[in-house]
Amino acid sequence: MTLQPNQFNVTDLDSEIAVDGRCSELLKQFHQQLLQEEIDPLEAGQLAHGADYFLRDFIIADRYMNLFTIEPICVRQFAGHWYIIKNLEPNIKELAAILQGVAVFYSYLSQNNHISAELNEQIQTETASLDFYNERIDQFWQISDDGYTTWCNACPLPVID
Repeated sequence: MTLQPNQFNVTDLDSEIAVDGRCSELLKQFHQQLLQEEIDPLEAGQLAHGADYFLRDFIIADRYMNLFTIEPICVRQFAGHWYIIKNLEPNIKELAAILQGVAVFYSYLSQNNHISAELNEQIQTETASLDFYNERIDQFWQISDDGYTTWCNACPLPVID
């Protein structure tokens, strides 16, 4: 697969389906690269799975964004809001594994000159903010009465039209 970042633009359902397929192929290449680097097969699968969940469920399907041109804040929106409200039992162990996959995937893109080193560094910073995300999960479980709006506003997730 020849990688052309502009082929990852999502504008409607048809492009979402096409980009999802391209992303799946890219993730397979990423997984194969990890195996070639002699990463344990189970760990390589977990890393690819974490990146897959972030990219295909959040960036492409929910946000309609190009995975090559995301803003680093997207990681914070995912981990500090979307993941928490979309999962029955959000927990830091699972989230940390997902974020590790995201971090390694974006390092892979950077090493292959598909994203800038600066974007990669910013994504690495966001994926490493585990204390913040753990606190967000704890706060979520403590919401009472009308506290949901306050919780949402502390790490907003813009509505997509």
